[in-house]
Amino acid sequence: MIPAHPSLLRDLIERCETLSRRLATHPSTDTARRLNDATYTLCVITGTRQLDTALFVARRQVAAALQRQQSLHH
Repeated sequence: MIPAHPSLLRDLIERCETLSRRLATHPSTDTARRLNDATYTLCVITGTRQLDTALFVARRQVAAALQRQQSLHH
């Protein structure tokens, strides 16, 4: 599997986290739908099936990309 661009992963991580918090504090059908959509996308991109796992994998991929980028500059 080809890893997604770090900026896309960061955007999806932030979107999932924001929507999860919003759903917990202000439940709505629209927020639930948007969270489901973002979760599905993140799971597909990371090759996972659950949000917690997808977030973990995405964070690791972002960290690895940053590490590669830093090693290129040093």
